[in-house]
Amino acid sequence: MGFLKRDKLQIIVFHGYGSENRFYARGRALEDEDIDLGQKGAINLLLNTWKRFETDEIRNTPIRIVFGDNKVVQGKTDDEGYFLINETFDGLSAYANSEGWVNFDISFTDTNLKHEILNQNRFPGEMLIPSKTARFGVISDIDDTILHTGVVSSLKWKVIINTIFKRAINRRPLEGAADFYHQLHKGKTQDEANPIFYVSHSPWNLYRYLELFLTANNFPKGPILLRTMSSFTRRRKGDDKPQKQKEITNILNTYPDLSFILIGDSGERDADIYIEISKMFPNRVKAIYLRSVSHKKRMARVSKLFSDFKHIPFLIVDKTSEAMAHAKEHGFIE
Repeated sequence: MGFLKRDKLQIIVFHGYGSENRFYARGRALEDEDIDLGQKGAINLLLNTWKRFETDEIRNTPIRIVFGDNKVVQGKTDDEGYFLINETFDGLSAYANSEGWVNFDISFTDTNLKHEILNQNRFPGEMLIPSKTARFGVISDIDDTILHTGVVSSLKWKVIINTIFKRAINRRPLEGAADFYHQLHKGKTQDEANPIFYVSHSPWNLYRYLELFLTANNFPKGPILLRTMSSFTRRRKGDDKPQKQKEITNILNTYPDLSFILIGDSGERDADIYIEISKMFPNRVKAIYLRSVSHKKRMARVSKLFSDFKHIPFLIVDKTSEAMAHAKEHGFIE
């Protein structure tokens, strides 16, 4: 009767970010679909993709977070199994390690969910509090900025093929990107611990896939901020701002004393979002770097957008080395 076996329950905790007095954590409660990110073969990869998007959410169930000296925060998942904890505490940085990460554990409060719970109902998470030595932060897109994706391909067929039929550890990062991000993280003094935030239009269903890509290719550790599948529909119905822009706005609001370098590509809407962010937060954007793409019309459009944009250092780059030279010239890196 194995086909009647119930899937075990899990909580996927997304890397969060907060401040000295703000505990901010996100994640999702799901049935475990036994996705093996190391599997090979087209059929297995296709099956894994199906499992990522055909999720069985644990809806409207209470959860509990414990950190530090048994500080407890209560929360609840929503109709899609997501949870967002946004609580105020004093002295949170006392619980952070040298890189600013605060460790915590999340568990299901209701242990009578008629399913076995993985990990003895203990799911570790981390939240970043930028170091006091940080001189700036970095907010980076992922697709075609650090990961070869093909977002400008016709009907985005390259995106589909790359996501479905390539393992995360086999995906190619753009040359030199990881080294550049480590240099930005270390800063000019080599010990600034500048925070790196990865923001994408991709759905949260790809969180573990993208996390593995970043880890396997030695990118600096940082929060990965995506969006729900339902946000795709809401956006089409006239939501005023893209989720990506909302995430970036929240980051800048969270750290009012920190300036940022924004990195993206010229293929989608990064240029529009970054220009608007720079207007919303005067004197908070130190530089904007955009990867060039193989699409003449889009490149021409971006160049026109920035033609009168003179007050913030801006550069369209073909190679990472160009951005590195510019960052060194402006004193961002050694």
